[in-house]
Amino acid sequence: MRILITGGAGFLGSHLCDALLASGHHVVCMDNFITGRPENVAHLMGRERFSFVKYNVCDYLHVDGPLDAIMHFASPASPQDYLEFPIATLKVGALGTHKALGLAKAKGARFLLASTSEVYGDPLVNPQPESYWGNVNPISPRGVYDEAKRFAEAMTMAYHRYHGLDTRIARIFNCFGPRMRPNDGRVVSNFIVQALQGKPLTVFGDGSQTRSFCYVDDLTRGIVALLMAEADRSVTERTNRAGFLSQRAEPPSESVHDPVNLGNPRELTVMEIAGMVLKLTGSNSSIQHQPLPVDDPKVRRPDIRKVKALLHWEPTIELEDGLKKTIEYFRAIV
Repeated sequence: MRILITGGAGFLGSHLCDALLASGHHVVCMDNFITGRPENVAHLMGRERFSFVKYNVCDYLHVDGPLDAIMHFASPASPQDYLEFPIATLKVGALGTHKALGLAKAKGARFLLASTSEVYGDPLVNPQPESYWGNVNPISPRGVYDEAKRFAEAMTMAYHRYHGLDTRIARIFNCFGPRMRPNDGRVVSNFIVQALQGKPLTVFGDGSQTRSFCYVDDLTRGIVALLMAEADRSVTERTNRAGFLSQRAEPPSESVHDPVNLGNPRELTVMEIAGMVLKLTGSNSSIQHQPLPVDDPKVRRPDIRKVKALLHWEPTIELEDGLKKTIEYFRAIV
């Protein structure tokens, strides 16, 4: 397959470039380097099946030659980034998604949208199934990312229903691993860098809020599996969803065309994650508490029963093992 990855020089996009090239595919990587980095794909430059285009996907989008699939990963993806670039975040979720979908339609290509667990906002249901509509404040500072992705999902489904486009939506929960930027504002990278530098670990609020972290290799494997799944893949037997708090938490849609959660259901408090990082780095850093940001989610945990049934995918890399690999990466660059 010849596959376009927008945002391909980003943390996750660059790992997808590696995985798809390793599987024998041709990759066209597109990035404007607002948050992506040239060094993430420097090792791929010059390869026969890899090409790079520096471009803003919000502009008129054209790629020479055939395309079999488009993976739309272009977007600021950390709180620090989308608070610094709020309008660019909204534009790439709206205009960028529209341009990428239009290109997919013109090329007859399969389309995969990188969505996010942030579409659930500050959820009132835990864990979050795909059927949950979320609890989002659309006008909060962080709402620019939530709403950009929610709009992108709506646009993707509209193209699927109206134009018959073969689409996929991956709702990605917190991912970590090598190639994260040292100061991107995410929990794992912040803690590791602060611990390695002997600085206090910044914990917002009392640290009782929970997060679920998936190592990048596991997540990449899940995304590729979703992209490659047959268009008619579906679950034949429904699972009982009794026990959820919300009346909206009903059985999720069972098609690969509808949103699919990808993440690790192991849930830890932020304080537990901080303690784990301190132990694995051998750091004597202290914990420094700061005020909780506006609309910061209290819980975050994926219900992955749908993806397990559809694709037989689940994470296999233990959090501790992934953290060790990520710590090794940051030791070499900070």
